[in-house]
Amino acid sequence: MPMTIAWIRNFRSLRDFGSLAWGLALLLVAGCGGPRSAPELVWGTRGVQNGQLVKPRAIAIDKEDRLYLVDWTARIQRFDTDGNYQKDMTWTPPSWNNGRPSGLSIHPDGNLIVSDSHYSTIRIYSPESKLLRSIGGKNGTAPGELSYISDVVCDKESNFYVAEFGENQRITKLDPDGKFITCWGEPGSEPGQFARIRALAFGPDGNLYAADACNHRIQVFTTDGKLVRIFGSSGKEPGELSYPYDIAFPMGQAEHLYVMEYGNQRVQKFTLEGKSLGTWGRPGREPGRLSSPWALAVDRLGRVHVVDSENHRVQRIRF
Repeated sequence: MPMTIAWIRNFRSLRDFGSLAWGLALLLVAGCGGPRSAPELVWGTRGVQNGQLVKPRAIAIDKEDRLYLVDWTARIQRFDTDGNYQKDMTWTPPSWNNGRPSGLSIHPDGNLIVSDSHYSTIRIYSPESKLLRSIGGKNGTAPGELSYISDVVCDKESNFYVAEFGENQRITKLDPDGKFITCWGEPGSEPGQFARIRALAFGPDGNLYAADACNHRIQVFTTDGKLVRIFGSSGKEPGELSYPYDIAFPMGQAEHLYVMEYGNQRVQKFTLEGKSLGTWGRPGREPGRLSSPWALAVDRLGRVHVVDSENHRVQRIRF
């Protein structure tokens, strides 16, 4: 696997040079292609200046190869998929005193959906950072009210599916105007129950996949909330999970799912039916290792962008 110029470019200090040397060693040992290969790109440095990161926690990539990240400072920043910061593309939600957003996704119209978690609000931004509209904002348990919003995705008809935990352990479905349609789920570990949904994603089969983090599993539903299947159980072996914090499908019709495991500090790849196809990553600081990873996204070329949160960086892999 060739070392990219961009990968070298992002190591700017003596400390980073040590990581670079380690990465070169990994390349010699790991070879090409498989899930244990070294990353093809590592970028990001800790800081509060534009283009720097502090514990990034959510990511989204649109069809125009614009990559959005939100970090612990509540900043949303826009990059290209090689990690180049796009000038003047930093903004924050209207308020962040209560906490920062924890979910990002792309609306079918190409705009950015921000899960403003602690404000029980969904915010829609243009790619140029203009706030277009807000949905929700009323905290509560009644239909149409929302609690902590961890993630939001849209189907092809632009209906919203909202993952909630805290007061509510459920998925709420809203129409394109934000009006309540239905909801399902309750606290627990039985099928159809939830313990902290961290992420949602639509599969190529049209079903909704939910990362049921504290139950260490993935639950799959129809768009009306009917349970289709469950896979995963607590553990470290292939096919097992530890706190799945994010899930993503490749753009297009590729029939496999990537799962970010916060507990096992790795990425795991599954078939739609839940068969493990391999893992990537382990705890550590060097390239190819992860520290409290929160999120991932897959671009239109099938490259997986791994949000390595406590290392304040993004690693890009082909898996």
